[in-house]
Amino acid sequence: MTAGNYASRSKEAYAREIRYFAEYFPDLAPKQWTEDHVVEYMNYLKKTLGSSYSKHKMVAQSMAFFFRHVLKTPFDSKSKLYPRREFKLPCVLSQEEIKLLLKHASSPKQRALVELFYSSGMRLEELQYLKMTDIEASNNRIRVNNGKGKKQRFTILSKTCLKTLREYYKMEEVKPKVYLFEGQTPGKPMNSRSIQHSVRMAYKNAGLMHKERKVHALRHSFATHMLDNGMDIFTIKELLGHSKIETTMVYLHLQTSKRNALVSPLDVLYKPKNEIELIATGSAVLNG
Repeated sequence: MTAGNYASRSKEAYAREIRYFAEYFPDLAPKQWTEDHVVEYMNYLKKTLGSSYSKHKMVAQSMAFFFRHVLKTPFDSKSKLYPRREFKLPCVLSQEEIKLLLKHASSPKQRALVELFYSSGMRLEELQYLKMTDIEASNNRIRVNNGKGKKQRFTILSKTCLKTLREYYKMEEVKPKVYLFEGQTPGKPMNSRSIQHSVRMAYKNAGLMHKERKVHALRHSFATHMLDNGMDIFTIKELLGHSKIETTMVYLHLQTSKRNALVSPLDVLYKPKNEIELIATGSAVLNG
């Protein structure tokens, strides 16, 4: 996997899933593993543990890699192992909830983390490995070098966030050397779990712990609010680093500006035409 330039997190995840599988069949050597064993294990995950789609997908990818490149055995993972994906709308915060989250950030560093996630749409690992030299203030953009699939791209740099980042840097006793957010060791990136914990604390302080996927929800909120503000979906696709437009189109389901302009056919039955037009344009608040 190292030779194939796989990401460090992928290597860790694949090795972990293979280890779990081996523990499930302790009396079998890897060369004795078959597809039937994999199917049995997947059924165990689903029926006994109630594992998610993403867990099943990771197991399928890990086992496929192991069979093909380690055991050198043909492996048909597509037909048997990949579960049908369950369509679930992403968790998105409202603009008021974002304000609440920022208001309850307990330190300049915590606020900088939350603002940067929300204002740029970056993933956790992308922000973790963001270097100070990646911030291009003069061009109002951020260079993302550690994107999914090792792809490089640019995303926007918020002027408000830039001020927050400068304040955070000013307040830090031990200044970052290389990475924008560093841990206990100078020159080394902040641990991903520490970043997640910091963001979770902001959610807790704001009374928003019921929100799912705390860090990634900020990325979803970025995309949805950009759509609401009139940005075209193809630009958002590039900012997010999606390979396919279909991935970005999920945010169309969450777009509040168009949804609020919809008029139910039931309302049409009982409202005069002029009131229906007011509802559709959002120019008046109607009661009763």
